[in-house]
Amino acid sequence: MEDKPYGSLKPSLDRLTLGVIRILEASPGVDEVTFVEKEPAERHSIVSWEQKNSCVLPEDLKNFYLMSDGFHMTWSVKFDDNPMPLGSMVINSISKLSRLGGSSAYALPNAPTLADLEDDMDEEGNEDQPEKPHFDSRSLIFELDPCNGNGKVCLVYKHTKPVVTPDTEIWFLDRALYWHFLTDTFTAYYRLLITHLGLPQWQYAFTSYGVSPQAKQWFNMYKPITINTALLSEEPDSFVNKLDPNKVFKSKNKTPVIKKKLPSQPGGSQKSHASTASSKTLSLSGNSLRKREPQT
Repeated sequence: MEDKPYGSLKPSLDRLTLGVIRILEASPGVDEVTFVEKEPAERHSIVSWEQKNSCVLPEDLKNFYLMSDGFHMTWSVKFDDNPMPLGSMVINSISKLSRLGGSSAYALPNAPTLADLEDDMDEEGNEDQPEKPHFDSRSLIFELDPCNGNGKVCLVYKHTKPVVTPDTEIWFLDRALYWHFLTDTFTAYYRLLITHLGLPQWQYAFTSYGVSPQAKQWFNMYKPITINTALLSEEPDSFVNKLDPNKVFKSKNKTPVIKKKLPSQPGGSQKSHASTASSKTLSLSGNSLRKREPQT
C-alpha cells in the first residue's frame, strides 16, 4: 500500500475513483489529494470471513474486495501555508469489517453492550424508511466506515432467521445511536461516498437534522458532485456565510493604504471666525428686541 498522486495512477484506479481526483485537484484551495492503493483481497480471506460470521457477502461488495481490499482517499486544503486535512473517504478492508453489537459500548469493566441498550432505543418507525436495524440477534451489523468518529456507516443483515440471506442495506449510525437509512446496495453507497467528496459529516445530510453549520460551510465551498440542493436550503432566520474560495485562498499580500490628513486651519482664523459669528448673532438678537419695543 502506498500513497500515490493522480499522475501516477493506473487507468483502472482512475476508474475506481470515478475521476474524482481530477475534480478535487482543480478545486481552489485543495492542497494534497492522496489515494492509498490496496491489493485485491484474497478469495480465501473472503470465504474465511463468511464462515466466521455465518453470512454471505453481497455480490457487489464481494466483487469490490476482489478488486481492492478496502478504499482510502484523503484531501487537504491549505491554510497559512500549512495543509489542513478535510475530506476523507474510507471503506474498511475485509479484515476490519468487524461486527457491532457484541462488544462493550464503553471501555469499562462489566459495561453494557450495544445489545443491552436495545430496549432503550427509540423503536418508532418511519413510513418512508424501512425497519431499523437491531443490535441483538435480529440483525447482523458490520462497520464499513468509522466516519472519523462522527458515527459509523454499517452493512446490515436484517433477516437472520432461519438463515442469513445476502440481502443487505447500508445504514448510518450517528453518535447518539440513532439509525438513518442510506442505500439498498453497496454500489449505491459507494457512489454517494465518491460524489460527496468525503466532506466532513456528509452522512448527516441524510438525517432529519442535517449537517452542522460548520460542515455546511464546507458544503457551500466544495459542493458535492451530485446532491439534492433542498438538503442544504437555509431557513429564513438562519445565517451562513457565503464563502468564495477564490477570495478565501487568494494571496494575503495587501497594498498599503495611504491615509490623507485634512489641512488644518490656523488657530487665529478659527478664533476670528468664531468671534464674527457670535457678534452677528448678538446684533440680530438686539435688532429683534428693538422692534418689539412699544412706540411712545
